[in-house]
Amino acid sequence: MWARIWAFLDDWFFGSAERGGPVRGKLIRGLSYLYAVVRDLAGGQINLRAMGLVYTTLLTLIPLAAFSFAILKLFGARGDLEPVVYQFFSALGPADAAKVTSRVVLFADHVSGGVLGSVGFALLAWTLIGTIKKVEDSFNFLWRVQKPRSLARRVTEYLTLVAGGPVVLVMFIGMSHRAIDSAPFRDLSRLPWVDLLAAAGIKLAPYVMVVVAFTGLYLLVPNTRVQWRPALIGAVVAGVLWAAVGRVFTAFVVHSTRLAIVYAGFAFIVAGLLWTYLGWLILLAGAQLSFYIQNPTYLRLGLQELKLSGAEAEQLALRMMYLVGRAYLTGEKRWSLNALSAELGLPGIAVAQMVTALEHSGILVVTEEDELLPGRDLGRIRLAEILDVARTRRSGGFTPRLVPIPPVDRLLSAIDEARHNRCGELTLRDLVQEPPRPALVVAAGSGA
Repeated sequence: MWARIWAFLDDWFFGSAERGGPVRGKLIRGLSYLYAVVRDLAGGQINLRAMGLVYTTLLTLIPLAAFSFAILKLFGARGDLEPVVYQFFSALGPADAAKVTSRVVLFADHVSGGVLGSVGFALLAWTLIGTIKKVEDSFNFLWRVQKPRSLARRVTEYLTLVAGGPVVLVMFIGMSHRAIDSAPFRDLSRLPWVDLLAAAGIKLAPYVMVVVAFTGLYLLVPNTRVQWRPALIGAVVAGVLWAAVGRVFTAFVVHSTRLAIVYAGFAFIVAGLLWTYLGWLILLAGAQLSFYIQNPTYLRLGLQELKLSGAEAEQLALRMMYLVGRAYLTGEKRWSLNALSAELGLPGIAVAQMVTALEHSGILVVTEEDELLPGRDLGRIRLAEILDVARTRRSGGFTPRLVPIPPVDRLLSAIDEARHNRCGELTLRDLVQEPPRPALVVAAGSGA
């Protein structure tokens, strides 16, 4: 039943209904992004990753606070991080948020004071780095990135994030407080309406910080190039959702007596786990929305695995190499992976897999600017070679056992021989430079 419902909705959003009038078409296309995110959330894979991040958050919350306190202590700003921790758990209600914040700060203070020793500190550092890696893996999964960062890049960027993140955050908080306490701001706050705007700005400041933090995560964490516009849109939607869900969750915790009755003194811990799960779920949903905005060809496919047939793979390889070869010969703008996927109307993962196969065979070269070039002279790239790469690509599954069956083997050999004979010595240059065939002209009055 659910399969039929999702199939109907997919057809309604991405099928014939999308080809309605201009106003209706724009409305459906806008709603299709939200539908795609909801469909992926219902699929369960994003939920599983959010649950896994809850577990790693429990392991890394104390070492992250300890590292931050130790760094901020050097700048004399150790106490500025406590309001940030409180703001993260503010959805639990004033009492529970204060309780969780005090516990986290107390534990982090013990760790930063050297109570655990070098071995314990190294263990906490390992959990912190492992958590950041899990966050990166989750973002790479949503962005369909198959190649993670190298070990050197991970160490460098993770240390920069851990060391520089708290400093930037405290600098932002310090500059905000200094601006609010300055004489010009106090003078302006006495003017009509300005005091209301100032109060509204102070109330909106935490949400602005959440949007800025989400935007930075969406831009920097995935191991791919993320444009600022999709990252900002996803961050704004996730920030609004964060605020709305936070208010509902706060009301639930404050007014729910069953939670306290069932879990007694552990109620605030259970509430903290639930809020942490919802926070990761919202963050990952925003990342998924950013991906769809930047890559709309994935809207219908979603998180499903793309499987091309043998004929589709051959057509894709020939079309890709034709476009790349033509651009190289004519001096046109070089093709990129995203541009090719948009031109061919295929999700980027299909083009990326074919690009990888052709690159490994030496037929294609990917530059540092992610531009695609022929791997050698077009006259030395045989069409039969391109087809062989498309046909022999590994599916990623197991290797079948080749059972010799003479009649079948002879038929397959004859098919391969006929295909090679048809391609002959044709090269990619011959394909690109093939002159257009004249159109068939029917003489006037040549009827029966």
